[in-house]
Amino acid sequence: MIERDVGKRIQGLRKKKKLTQAELAERLGLSTNHMSALERGQYNIKLELLVHIMNELECTADDLFCDSIKCGYKNKTSRLNDQIEKLPQDEQDRLFEIIEAFIKTSRKR
Repeated sequence: MIERDVGKRIQGLRKKKKLTQAELAERLGLSTNHMSALERGQYNIKLELLVHIMNELECTADDLFCDSIKCGYKNKTSRLNDQIEKLPQDEQDRLFEIIEAFIKTSRKR
């Protein structure tokens, strides 16, 4: 199940970058048939190849595993956003001021 979902995401990211299967396969040192099988979820992807794929597609693990990993940073951000939206407006404003101040001080380091 995970292999198929990840394969579909790889395919979607590849198409977004306007790459053919053959072009991505060549960059990864794979045959087009192997690339096709990965996108269909027919193989478990080794970690080294997965990192190479993420680097070629300029994506994160969250982009590939967004529905499979519970604690990715995008998932955390989304959960925090849901919690913030439930706060009264004045508390939201105060929280955003705190976050903005934190970001400004972080950039100075």
